[in-house]
Amino acid sequence: MKISVVGSINMDMTVKVDRIPLKGETLKGESISYIPGGKGANQAVAMARLGAKVEMFGCVGNDANGEILVENLKNNGVITKNIKRIEDVYTGIATITVGENDNAIVVVPGANERVDYNYIEEVKEDLLNSELVVLQHEIPIETVKYVVDICYENKIKTLLNPAPAYALDEETIQKVTYITPNEHEAKIIFGENENLEELLKKYKEKLIITLGEKGVVCCLEEKGILQVPCRKSNVVDTTGAGDTLNGALAAQIVEGNSLDVALKFANIAAGMSVEKFGAQNGMPCRAEVEKEFN
Repeated sequence: MKISVVGSINMDMTVKVDRIPLKGETLKGESISYIPGGKGANQAVAMARLGAKVEMFGCVGNDANGEILVENLKNNGVITKNIKRIEDVYTGIATITVGENDNAIVVVPGANERVDYNYIEEVKEDLLNSELVVLQHEIPIETVKYVVDICYENKIKTLLNPAPAYALDEETIQKVTYITPNEHEAKIIFGENENLEELLKKYKEKLIITLGEKGVVCCLEEKGILQVPCRKSNVVDTTGAGDTLNGALAAQIVEGNSLDVALKFANIAAGMSVEKFGAQNGMPCRAEVEKEFN
């Protein structure tokens, strides 16, 4: 069975600088690169490189960027037959500033906003032929909730990476199988004053929080709180680390691995991904991760 990704497809316009500029400040950049991205597409590529069967669902404009991005997904082994080309809108773009081993991102959604109810109805039959459906917040939140609803009704597992973060209703949180915010996103979703450890215990084996340099943490049913430490890496660009972790986690889940094994595998993959420039460039293949994992 396949993993289906319903999400964003962007062209990343990445600028390298010595440091992230302050508000109102102009800096001289070192270089600019145009790199395939979008959280949805990134996660699909991460899964495919790790050997999973993956289909991408989303929209691009009928422009050069859209053509390049669909071709890139194909070249990475991702099924693209249900990606819709739209005439009257541009392909999504993300401007990414990279400096001091960190990044700042502004996303212009473009065609990603057309991943709506009507589009999901068009592709519903193929979408529901999945073992796991992976979503993010770079498409309309109404679409995310609708896909979660139809997957729940059809007993299909879902993994929601809630980035960028929006407040979520309890019904949606209960219906998703896994939700994977970072610390900042968790506070927006669950509230500033919520204790993270108590949240993890409340949502056992559902809530998985990424902690940046501190790794990733969840609460297992029998073993309690599990924190997987971050892999030591020679950091070049952190842009695709979270997407790699989510993609690797999804790939491990459909293979039937336990959550503790899946998170250890995913954390290694994420650690490897930051050692090259560009969100997708550093995403490892299965053999590379297994060599370090075993």
